[in-house]
Amino acid sequence: MSTTTTTSRPDASRAAGGGRVARFFRYPLTWALTGAVGVGAVAGLTAQREPLTVVPVLGAVLAVIVYRVVMRFVARRPTPEIAARRAVSEALLGAVLGLGFVAASASIVTALGGYTFRGAGTDVPAVVAPVLTVMLGVAVTEELMFRGFGLQAVERLAGSWGALLVTALFFGLVHLLNPGATPWTALAITIEAGGLLGAAFLWRRNLWFVIGLHLAWNATVALLGLPVSGHAGQGLLVADVSGPALLTGGAFGIEGSLVTVTVGVLLAVPMLVLARRRGTLVPAARRRP
Repeated sequence: MSTTTTTSRPDASRAAGGGRVARFFRYPLTWALTGAVGVGAVAGLTAQREPLTVVPVLGAVLAVIVYRVVMRFVARRPTPEIAARRAVSEALLGAVLGLGFVAASASIVTALGGYTFRGAGTDVPAVVAPVLTVMLGVAVTEELMFRGFGLQAVERLAGSWGALLVTALFFGLVHLLNPGATPWTALAITIEAGGLLGAAFLWRRNLWFVIGLHLAWNATVALLGLPVSGHAGQGLLVADVSGPALLTGGAFGIEGSLVTVTVGVLLAVPMLVLARRRGTLVPAARRRP
């Protein structure tokens, strides 16, 4: 009996050690941080603009691969939220919503005297192509990090409402680093972007939908000639801005406008109601790491 006990202890010790290692990597915050660092590294290496506009597209593809690898081999969980089967339809639906969101917000600000637009007289393909490719890279990498890794990881610890709050706040804080940012614009991004994009994911449970929404949102703002979260660039139109920053967003752009925040809330609330009716909201006590 003593011999059996002695020889079995190393195996038991190794098994226990292996179990602890596996649990460590499967802990939500571990795989979320691992994935965010991986996707962030891809984003940093492929965030070129001119002249290689294809590079951000390559970055988006690599970011999706990193996401799948981390979820499969670190988190050990399936990834229906980024399945190819409904990618096109969900992305297009999200894009329509994103376009409508920005169009409605810009129209209201214009009607209130905040914006006037005129043609930029530029070569359309030369402007549209880099805007779309760069914004695709931004939309894919940010959504994989925040709604893919971040929201789903925190949701396993604090439920859907806790995850929505935490990721929205963090999304707003990160945007404090952008040009023209203020405490107000960080709050605006928290509500209209972190809140709306998070609600969109909780409703559809599909990252392609949120990516399409984010891409169309950013691209439309850029093509209107407005700064995208403080980053100014060439668009198809030139926007002349007048009036208080609370209306126009000032140097930060339309995302710093109270109008946009209000429209974002009006979109996010019905999404959360629909998510609740569909049973896609997770209570904190139901799911464990």
